[in-house]
Amino acid sequence: MTLLQKDTSWLLSAAIGELQNLLEQNKLTSRELVLLYFKRIAMLDREGPQLRSVLELNPDALGIADLLDAERLQGKIRGPLHGIPILVKDNIDTADGMHTSAGSLALADHYAQADAFAVQKLREAGAILLGKTNMTEWANLMSPTMFAGYCSRGGQTLNPYGPSELFVGGSSSGSAVAVAAGLAAASLGTETNASVLSPACQNSLVGIKPTVGLVSRSGVIPVSFTQDTIGTFGKTVTDAALLLQAISGSDPDDPVTGGSSVHMKPDYSQSLKSTDLTGIAIGIPRDAYFDDIDPEEAELAEKAIAALVQCGAKIVDHANIPSAREDWDYGVAWLELKTSLNRYLAKLPSHLPVHSLKDVIRFNLEHADQALKYGQELFVHADEHSGTLTEPQYLNSLLSNLERSRVRGIDAALKEHKLDALLFPGYQGADIAARAGYPSVVVPAGYTQKGKPVGVQFTGTAFSEAMLIRIAHVFEQQTKHRVPPECDKSGQASV
Repeated sequence: MTLLQKDTSWLLSAAIGELQNLLEQNKLTSRELVLLYFKRIAMLDREGPQLRSVLELNPDALGIADLLDAERLQGKIRGPLHGIPILVKDNIDTADGMHTSAGSLALADHYAQADAFAVQKLREAGAILLGKTNMTEWANLMSPTMFAGYCSRGGQTLNPYGPSELFVGGSSSGSAVAVAAGLAAASLGTETNASVLSPACQNSLVGIKPTVGLVSRSGVIPVSFTQDTIGTFGKTVTDAALLLQAISGSDPDDPVTGGSSVHMKPDYSQSLKSTDLTGIAIGIPRDAYFDDIDPEEAELAEKAIAALVQCGAKIVDHANIPSAREDWDYGVAWLELKTSLNRYLAKLPSHLPVHSLKDVIRFNLEHADQALKYGQELFVHADEHSGTLTEPQYLNSLLSNLERSRVRGIDAALKEHKLDALLFPGYQGADIAARAGYPSVVVPAGYTQKGKPVGVQFTGTAFSEAMLIRIAHVFEQQTKHRVPPECDKSGQASV
C-alpha cells in the first residue's frame, strides 16, 4: 500500500504521545507523518468541506523532517516534540519560505527576517513547522463587522463540526480548526481577547491562554502591549501543555517577560500526573457569567461542575466577581493598536508597501475590491489618535481595566472564597482574564444535540498555569468528552 492509499482518519484523534510512540517504534517516520498531514490538508482544507484553515505550507517541512529522522536514528531525541508537525498562526514570524501577513494583502509579500522567539523555541524542541494557519485579518481589530476566521488573503475558515452552520471562533480559528480536523498535531495561536479560548471551545479542543509575560511576543504582529500573548491548541491537555512548556522562556526583546523570570522554565509534568483534585477549591462565579446562556450549554456546565466534585474538588458556588456587572471600557486595545503596529511595521524592509497603520489604511483603499470586504472602520478610528499613549482616555482606561479585572475582579473572588481557580461556562470569562493578563484553560465539556461543541474555562491568578493544567487534566481524564468531527465523511455537523 502506498502512502497515498493509507487511511489518515486516525490523525483526527492522535495525540502527540501516540505519534511519538509510533516514531520511537519505527512504525512511522517524521517524513511520512508530514506527508500524511499534507494528504489530509489536500483532502479537507482545499477539497471536501474546504475548511481553509491552512494558509500556506512550509516548503522546508520535508527537509526538516529528514533531519529529525536522522537525529532519531543516531539516538538524539530533543524532547517530546521531536519530529512532531506543528502549525503556527500567520501573525507569528518565521524566518523561512513562508510569509507572515496577519492574513492581509498588504503583507502578502512579507518574509520575516528572523524567527519569533516562540518559533525559535519550537525549532530547538525538535518540532516541524508544517505551515501557517488562516486567521481573522489583523486579529479582528480592522472592522467590527468582519466574520471570525476571515481574511482577504485566505478567505473564510470553517468549523469542521459543522462547516455550513457553526461559529468557528476567534481570530486564531485557523489554528484550532486545523488541529480539530487532524491537519497537524498541535498549533500556536495568539490572543488579545478570546482569540484562543473561543476557537478552542467552538472546535472541541484544549486551548491554553497563558499569563501575559510567560511567553514572549517578540516576532508577533501586535495588537496590544498589555493583553497580547501566544497560546496553544491541542487535542488533549497534555499536548497543549507540552507546547506551552516548549515556547516559554525569558526574552530580552520582550520586556514583559523580564519581570516573570522566575516562571520562565515551567515544568508541568506533575500537573499532568495528577489523578484527583483533593484539596483544590474551584469557584463558580454565577452572577453575570451564567446569565442568558443556552440551556443545553448551561446543563453541560452543571455536569462539568458535578464531574469536578467526583474528582475530589471543593466547589464554592456563587463565588461571584465584585466587578462582574460593570460595563467595560473598550479603549485599551484599540488605543494601543496604532503604537504597537507602527513599531512592528516600521522595521519591515523598504520594498514592502506598508510601514505604518496609515500606510495599511491607504493600501486597503487602493485595493478595496479585494481588501475591504468588511471595511476598516476600527483601523481608521485607531489612526485618529496620537499613538503616543498619553491620552487621558487611554491612561484612565488602562487603570480602570487593571483595577476591575484584578483587584475587584479575579483576585477578589479568589481571595474572598480561598479558591485555586474559577470555572466559567464556555469562554464567558475570556474578557476579564484578557484584561487582567491572567491565564485560562479551555477544555471540551460535551456537545449539544445538534453537535455543537461546548467547553468550560478554568481561570486563575497570574502564573497559575500549573494549577489550571492540573484541574483541566484531571477533568479531561474523568470525562473524556472530546469526539473528533466526522469531516472526513461528509463535512457536516456530526460527532
